[in-house]
Amino acid sequence: MQNTHDDDIRLRELATAPIGRLLVKYSLPAVTGTVVSALYNIIDSIVIGHAIPDPNVVAGIAVTFPVMTLATALGMLIGAGAATRVSIVLGQKDLHRAEVILGNSVQLSIIIGLLYALCFAIFIDPILMMFGASPATLPYAREFVLWVLPGMVLINLTFSYNNVMRASGYPAKAMYTNMIGAVLNSILAPLFLFGFNWGIRGAALATDLSMLVTCIWVMSHFFNKKNTLHFTRGTFSFDWPVIRSVLYIGMAPFLINVCGSVINAIVNNSLLHYGGDNAIAAVVVFNRVVTIFIFIVIGICQGMQPILGYNYGAGKYDRLFRTLRLAAISAVIITTIGCAVAHLFPRQISGMFMTDQNQIAEAVNCLKIATISFWMVGFQVVATNFFQSLGMAGKAVFLSLTRQIIFMVPLLFILPPIFGLDGVWSAFPISDVVATIVTTIMLIWQIRRIRQRPAPALN
Repeated sequence: MQNTHDDDIRLRELATAPIGRLLVKYSLPAVTGTVVSALYNIIDSIVIGHAIPDPNVVAGIAVTFPVMTLATALGMLIGAGAATRVSIVLGQKDLHRAEVILGNSVQLSIIIGLLYALCFAIFIDPILMMFGASPATLPYAREFVLWVLPGMVLINLTFSYNNVMRASGYPAKAMYTNMIGAVLNSILAPLFLFGFNWGIRGAALATDLSMLVTCIWVMSHFFNKKNTLHFTRGTFSFDWPVIRSVLYIGMAPFLINVCGSVINAIVNNSLLHYGGDNAIAAVVVFNRVVTIFIFIVIGICQGMQPILGYNYGAGKYDRLFRTLRLAAISAVIITTIGCAVAHLFPRQISGMFMTDQNQIAEAVNCLKIATISFWMVGFQVVATNFFQSLGMAGKAVFLSLTRQIIFMVPLLFILPPIFGLDGVWSAFPISDVVATIVTTIMLIWQIRRIRQRPAPALN
């Protein structure tokens, strides 16, 4: 009974606690968790880049980035949708519905995870070639992906239920999820590569073991009947309206990550054509630097999501807009810092991931051009997540597509033939600017619509 009472207090504070304090309480653990999660790939890249002398290794790891992004996308398809629906129905005081969402989501996560792992295992070489692998980098990319596949299946469950854990009132415990895995990975990766000399296979195995421990931690929370929201008998039968609502809302972050994979494939192939494997290696540095700051913003978004969802479901629009404003300001500050770091310390950052001087020189050029407009990306990400948190998946999907597909893809075909390799890098800041303008217009329009509503309504 004590746990039930504590959970009621956690949910009640979403509607009554001061917004600033509430956003910090939910976002700080989420930011810590997402940043620590970003360290998975960063640690692997740094350790592999220094443990294996062949410069093609760095480019090989770059080619696997879209594959890992696809795995994350499929995890977010269920996790983000389930977390948003759980937040809204809890705001409507419908605990049974939240339990049905929980039970259905776990089955979807397992099924989807096994299906994509099987597809990757069967078609790995064509997939990697499509993502920009050359004959020199393909063996390294293939070895890493094949060994990391079991961990990718576990990522689905971990990401999905970590989001639901946070949405149901446990932000601090959700933070520990990613911390446990990243700390373990930071220990095992150097041990397996430098100590056991297992090469790329060692980095992949370190990730697998870390994700296994993390997954056990997350799932144990929902098997604990003392928690108000937990797995309950009778909620695992497929409820198609629930499944549709979860997939509908989760489609926005899913498409964001899928678009990221598509863009990575196009970028890698353009880089291979205009700059060779050294240019593909350079994008590793760009991706890792951007990932750190984007993941901080995503942590802020994860922190604001239960606040937005609950208060939208409860019809408390004044709290809704205060949360949005504070989250957007915080996100812009973060991406502005990221922009400054990339321009002030490009050579030092590049040297962390690679030792080849030609690769470092190209990475420096990449950072200076591609991150010019990165400071405004924080606002665009928060605004997109605002629509997603309110169940307005269609608008969230559209905004996701503007930055990564609608504007980025044409630029990648127009600019490189004119400006060469610099044209590839220039496509990033230009698409950021145009997408932010579109996002601002849509957000202002949506806020005016919500202010005119007498009662909450899903789009």
